[in-house]
Amino acid sequence: MSGPVHELAEKLNGVLQADGSPLFRFLSAKGQRAFFPSTGILGQGAQAKGAAINATIGTAFEEDGTPLSLECAERLTALPSTAFLYSPSSGVAALRDVWREMLFEKNPSLKGKRFSHPVVTHALTHGLFVAGHLFVGEDDALILPNLYWDNYELLFCEGYGARLDLFPMFTAAGAFNAAAMEAKLMESGERKILLLNFPNNPTGYTATESDAVAITASIRRAAEAGKKVVVILDDAYFGLVYEEGVCRESLFVHLADLHPNVLAVKLDGATKEDYVWGVRVGFITFASQGATDEQYRALEAKAAGTVRGTVSNCSNIGQQMMLKIYRDPDYVTQKREKYAILNRRYQTIKRELAAHPEYAESFTRMPSNSGYFMCVKPIGVDAESVRRCLIERFSTGVIVLNGLIRLAFSSVPNAALPTLFANIDAAVRYLKERA
Repeated sequence: MSGPVHELAEKLNGVLQADGSPLFRFLSAKGQRAFFPSTGILGQGAQAKGAAINATIGTAFEEDGTPLSLECAERLTALPSTAFLYSPSSGVAALRDVWREMLFEKNPSLKGKRFSHPVVTHALTHGLFVAGHLFVGEDDALILPNLYWDNYELLFCEGYGARLDLFPMFTAAGAFNAAAMEAKLMESGERKILLLNFPNNPTGYTATESDAVAITASIRRAAEAGKKVVVILDDAYFGLVYEEGVCRESLFVHLADLHPNVLAVKLDGATKEDYVWGVRVGFITFASQGATDEQYRALEAKAAGTVRGTVSNCSNIGQQMMLKIYRDPDYVTQKREKYAILNRRYQTIKRELAAHPEYAESFTRMPSNSGYFMCVKPIGVDAESVRRCLIERFSTGVIVLNGLIRLAFSSVPNAALPTLFANIDAAVRYLKERA
């Protein structure tokens, strides 16, 4: 990328380098050039807010000053017509405040720790894109487990020219392989980018409490060795944990003040947590030991500038919907009820597998304890062959990733789960008989 860096980007970069802070060194080349256009149309429009005559922003208003929106559009929602206006590129301020407070509620260990204000993204995928823009560059290695969401390849490899540097996700004992992760962090090169996704897609595995201790210790040792570690946390399925001894809080609580050489980037949102897949509201939040409020504002500005340069701003209607949902007195109760449905399916799967030990001849259950998914590994036959057989002979659809069969029990009625596993067993046996 050629040409001088914009003066606004230079100003933000200066803030991130103040007092010897390592924050600037976490950024990719594009991240160094990122800025929010605070002196352009948006900045000048903000300065004119409240003026008697405001001819700045390209929105339209009725003669009485209300938004010039179609009445048929207004009838589709219980939201005020102001929801049809643009959102700020950083997101609706009230929603950002509410989400920040909810982070404390869902992660009590954050109390007393400092982190940025969340910036709104167009859900998790766009949040990953924003993180990629700021921290992932051409030929960078992205360290992550070998069981991962395949969209990471589109986002980081095709989108930013990075490569995936994989390590085995599980030890032989079925724990998270923190030692293999640490070995990758300790390889040559100062700047490291680590991506962790819990609950994991595709496995449905969340770090246990002992896993979290090991992961944190590994990252700390890398930081103490001089590595500059950006840890991107994909927390899309946060909160959906079904076993004791599994982390109920995000790894963000451990990394937020771990070391000045660690920058935690938390990606989360309403999509999976609140069962609103089409609303597309997510958040990106930053934390690093010793970072100042001004430096957090600089990171927020770079994130908001990236939003501005991609989708301009995220759906105001979606944000206003979520703000209204979070303020609804029935929100907490209804969310618990939906969680109970998924938990019941998970427990049904456990009972079903325990009741059919013969299934162990057809497939191995991979470690899982949370989320929307679980995986099984077929024994003696190819996973793709099983997938095709399930469709053709048993009218059953599954996903194959990395040689495993991913089962989205989130989308299967509880009563159909026994049939799902019986079909997998039957498909494997059918293929073995004809091998």
